Amino acid sequence: MREIVLDTETTGFEPGEGDRIVEIGAIELLNHVPTGRSYHQYINPERSMPAAAFQVHGLGDDFLRDKPKFAQIAAAFIEFIGADSRLVIHNAAFDMKFLNAELGWAGHPVMPMDRAIDTVAMARRKFPGSPASLDALCRRFGIDNSAREKHGALLDSELLAEVYLELIGGRQPDFGLSVSASTEGPAATDAWRPRPRSTPLPPRLSPTEAEAHAAFVASLGEAALWKRFSG
Repeated sequence: MREIVLDTETTGFEPGEGDRIVEIGAIELLNHVPTGRSYHQYINPERSMPAAAFQVHGLGDDFLRDKPKFAQIAAAFIEFIGADSRLVIHNAAFDMKFLNAELGWAGHPVMPMDRAIDTVAMARRKFPGSPASLDALCRRFGIDNSAREKHGALLDSELLAEVYLELIGGRQPDFGLSVSASTEGPAATDAWRPRPRSTPLPPRLSPTEAEAHAAFVASLGEAALWKRFSG
């Protein structure tokens, strides 16, 4: 199963009011394990960077001026996330709103909202009443976020990947009991099949306990179910 942990940084809160994406960061997971593949892109928003957004992201007009526009990177972004990989996003409605606005403006199909897994909603279900910000979840799970002085899409994606894996139970939520989809043939099944011990374990019942048990069974009478089914 392929998943993409994704984060965007923007000039503001509403694409309908002229706000745009200025950075995208994404991490690839395969069967809940990071593969090492990532996507990172700064984007020219074709507008000035508001002072409030600059304070949060540290990205100014001079830095973004020579970066490509979203329409120029859309194809590479779409190729990286794939056609059907689930998108793991913190506060997914916000990022999906911006991504779909940018995709639409660039002439690409938009993505269905149910393609995204919202880690904010996951955290609130798992820890009702507790803070669900990325920083708060990093503190809860002991994840080092000391490098997060400014909001950066790639760093936030890396942190979110760790948070997501904790929310679903760790890097191996199925404890390794599932068989890899790439493994075929009888060996794949046999590898996980429990086998009898070559040497049986010694009985843990003491002779005194065995005698007491036999006496108890005898006291139940000949019609006792124990005698009928114990062979």
